[in-house]
Amino acid sequence: MNTSNETKPKRIRKAKTQDENEIVKSAETTEAVKPPVKSRKKKEVKDNQKKPLKSIKVVADNKPKAAKKILFVSSEAAPFITTGGLGEVIGALPKALYGEADNIDVRIIIPFYEQIMNKFTEQLEFVGKTYVDLGWRHQYCGIYTAKVENVIYYFIDNEYYFKRADCYGFFDDGERFAFFGKAVLDILETLDYVPDIIHTHDWQSALVSIYLRTTYSWKDELKNIKTIFTIHNMEYQGRYNMSILHDIFDIPQDFKKILEFDGEINLMKGAMMCSDIISTVSPSYAKEIHDYHYAYGLDPIVNMQSTRIRGILNGIDVNSYNPATDEIIDEKRRYDSDSIDKKVENKLYLQNRLYLPEAGDIPMICIITRLVRHKGIDLLVGAIDELAELPMQFVLLGKGEREYELLFESFQERYPDKIRAVIDFNNELSRLMYAAADMMIMPSKFEPCGITQMIASRYGTVPIVRETGGLKDSIKPYDIESDTGNGFTFIDYESEKLIDAIKRAIDVYNSKDEWRKLTGRVINWDFSWKQSAKEYLKMYDELI
Repeated sequence: MNTSNETKPKRIRKAKTQDENEIVKSAETTEAVKPPVKSRKKKEVKDNQKKPLKSIKVVADNKPKAAKKILFVSSEAAPFITTGGLGEVIGALPKALYGEADNIDVRIIIPFYEQIMNKFTEQLEFVGKTYVDLGWRHQYCGIYTAKVENVIYYFIDNEYYFKRADCYGFFDDGERFAFFGKAVLDILETLDYVPDIIHTHDWQSALVSIYLRTTYSWKDELKNIKTIFTIHNMEYQGRYNMSILHDIFDIPQDFKKILEFDGEINLMKGAMMCSDIISTVSPSYAKEIHDYHYAYGLDPIVNMQSTRIRGILNGIDVNSYNPATDEIIDEKRRYDSDSIDKKVENKLYLQNRLYLPEAGDIPMICIITRLVRHKGIDLLVGAIDELAELPMQFVLLGKGEREYELLFESFQERYPDKIRAVIDFNNELSRLMYAAADMMIMPSKFEPCGITQMIASRYGTVPIVRETGGLKDSIKPYDIESDTGNGFTFIDYESEKLIDAIKRAIDVYNSKDEWRKLTGRVINWDFSWKQSAKEYLKMYDELI
């Protein structure tokens, strides 16, 4: 989802000639430039705040100080708010870090969105309040907290910015996340907590790294904080008109070059320039973004920062995604690797629910995705007529570009016994589909990591993917002779190649012994966060 109303960048023919690294270095060693004094009186923007449910006094933690204090800053985090893979990662990785290290203190800061207010308010505690100066604005900033397992969450409260129906997609997203970025740094004193590392994620939190190295660089208590910026999807960069640099983002012109790219403000570029380490969510994606097409024009900056780029594959929460305990699946239909044949019962249930012909022996292929071009939807559209001739059923769950929604609704009408298209984001139905389907397709044009293929595997559903980014790193092609691999793959971005991969999967499906062996391997494939957490700990050790 494009959350910053961005337009596709023009191709950059030539990298900037100015040594932008020197600008950042200079910013770190000189006092930050104070905003110019304006003739008009500073305006206080009051927020219509609800009375907090509970107020607690913040006291110093009496337990021994952790050797590593890591603060995650993100625009979303499970279990409180998720719109996709980002929230899943932020909710799962800190828990995994605690599982691999004793001397660590991991906390998370996210905005206090309306959805969180409505659903979780009773579980939160009010910590305190402060005010955040953003240009001429003087904005209320409430702080709430909650603890989930070992992880402390903080929530930045301002109803003007965050009491809205959705997390993203508003005309003032730039201002909203500028406030969020400043608030993160301003509340540290109130929390009596200064992290060793601030780990930011995607453009919505990019300004934390930028402020820390520019307008906050004069603060002694913050000067030793190291920063990591993780790119979950390079398509969305936080691009804005340069004219609002000071008024909206409260950044003086002295630091213009740090954020400027192709004549615009580019928050992702700024975070890449200001962070100590840049990471991506898979090793292959870390290599791919050196290319213009994957970097969406930022390849000159990627190549400039190449030595600081790391790639670590995401994982999934294997306790949450577990067909043996998933409460959305009826208890009688739950299964594990020893009872994987129960997938047939789940298939029959889903067929009945979606009004498809009930047949346990016909392969069911599913896709759970956003209906946007880079997810490979155009490949699927080009293949659908030939796929409908195969002995299979196809179920789609997702929303996105209206053109694709209408196309798949028309395919359902054209092939009523073969195709079902549910135009929706529905967590309950997605779990039922993971349990019922025999195969899950992901024909993505690019995929920084992807977790759908991992969740599908956890439910014994065999992935069919295009070899790109995290799909290439996580799914290895099945070879019947060597009895290796955990899915079916194709390389060329062509509908014919997708069809070929699906046909290969159906051929193995029709050999019941081979299919049983393959699904048994797939359901036991380790996609937990355990190994990835170890890699993140190594990365943190580089900085501390």
